[in-house]
Amino acid sequence: MRISVVIPVRDDALLLGACLAALAAQTRAPDEVIVVDNGSSDDSGALATAAGARVVTEPIRGIPRAAAAGYDAAAGDVIARIDADSVCPPDWLARVETAFAEDPDLDFLTGDGRFYGAGPLVRWVAEHWYIGLMYAVLTPVLGHSPLFGSNLAMRAGAWHELSPEVHREATDIHDDFDLSLHVRPWMTVRHDRGLVVGVSARPFENWPALRRRLSWVIPTLRLHWPRRRPDRGSPPRRRQRPAPTSTPLDAPGRVPD
Repeated sequence: MRISVVIPVRDDALLLGACLAALAAQTRAPDEVIVVDNGSSDDSGALATAAGARVVTEPIRGIPRAAAAGYDAAAGDVIARIDADSVCPPDWLARVETAFAEDPDLDFLTGDGRFYGAGPLVRWVAEHWYIGLMYAVLTPVLGHSPLFGSNLAMRAGAWHELSPEVHREATDIHDDFDLSLHVRPWMTVRHDRGLVVGVSARPFENWPALRRRLSWVIPTLRLHWPRRRPDRGSPPRRRQRPAPTSTPLDAPGRVPD
């Protein structure tokens, strides 16, 4: 099994260095690391190259576009995604490989975050009220666990099936939530609470930063309404995977140029 790790980055060289160092210390090494330089003005791209990563340049800014560019460029059978501020424990990729090797029907794997770089109260709020509520609220809406962009992996085939319709051009949405909303009813998503990475608590240290992240939720939902009404995503959700020649059950979303 080949595993590609995709990391979108913009002007985050300091934390990217720690992220790449953690990947270099994995007990199961990545087959390739793709850093998507999304218009950085610092030395993020040069740092990634020096660390042995493959740098993909995406000059048009926006996390959805940068993440999709990395997924498109990946050559692995499994595509793992973290952020530039993610710090993975040494067994992270080994756990990812084991999950997909043991379950051939698994399409998406997602985990949790443990926040660093802030006080205990901020970390507790981030882990319980942000991440915890995300899974509690969105799982019934989607009919499966939402994908957490700082800690997720998917089969390349699943991405290739969904890539024509994700909203790459949008700049005010959560790309991982958007991808979650495109997951087909026959695809399998697993939330592994034991799959944990360190994540910076920067977005929770002040109200403007948190408000900015929260403001992306409604625009993300609006792109899928009413095609993905909450009642349509409620469990039981899984249906039989269609034959390759059949038409997908979900109507396609916006197709990028």
